[in-house]
Amino acid sequence: MSFEIPEDRRYLESHEWAHDRGDVVRVGITDFAQDELGDVVFVELPDEGDTVTQEDEFGVVESIKAVSDLYAPVSGEVVDVNEELFDAPELVNDDPFGEGWMLEIDPDDTDELEDILTAEEYEDQIA
Repeated sequence: MSFEIPEDRRYLESHEWAHDRGDVVRVGITDFAQDELGDVVFVELPDEGDTVTQEDEFGVVESIKAVSDLYAPVSGEVVDVNEELFDAPELVNDDPFGEGWMLEIDPDDTDELEDILTAEEYEDQIA
């Protein structure tokens, strides 16, 4: 099975993606992760203003199959949360790299993105 892996993002081994949008880093879970989880039924995310630390847990995603922790790809302050997911968690399944994004972080240091996987490295991991 082939999964979408946009090359303009970085990835954690735990299947979160990070998209550097200039002043913020948008975060979500990968196409592979949403497929493995099955139908997402609940998402728990931090509040705006909370701080997160690279590779530390920031939330939870619950599906019909499992509950999985979510990990931050960069450290910084949460500046936006996709509140649509609270009413429509299925957006994570429908569009994991678009409407299913989870939060945006004002990063302390964007160089942290260099410490996580490229699209090619992530593709090798899930192969």
